[in-house]
Amino acid sequence: MQIWDTAGQERFKTITQTYYKGSMGVILTYAVDDKDSFNNIENWMRQIKSQASESICKILVGNKSDVEGNRRKITYEEGKKLADSYGIQFFETSAKDDQNIANAFQTIAKEIKEKILVETPPINKEGTTNMNLNSPKTAGKKKECC
Repeated sequence: MQIWDTAGQERFKTITQTYYKGSMGVILTYAVDDKDSFNNIENWMRQIKSQASESICKILVGNKSDVEGNRRKITYEEGKKLADSYGIQFFETSAKDDQNIANAFQTIAKEIKEKILVETPPINKEGTTNMNLNSPKTAGKKKECC
């Protein structure tokens, strides 16, 4: 896995747009003590929709779950509701306390692996793949050769 942490910074916007094209998964992260980072998730989702593959795997992570009291601006329920509205999984994590970090990464990795297995034709005993040339992906394409 290659992991890029842009911290939502504007100076990385052109880089992230380039990496969306080849990415298989995105972990959208906000800080539970930062309302702006939570509100920016919608912008990130719009960028992903316009720049990335339709089949890209996504999860939403609310980080800094160790923050207590009135410093916390986003409740668990608000994060879960946002994730549900996009049809993606939600995790609250604490990088400080190492809570739920591995679970979030394992989940996105598992989703990506499952998608690869579904989209990759199986290899037969001759070492080749059996492809349906009449599938929607290949139907109507011109032949490259005679």
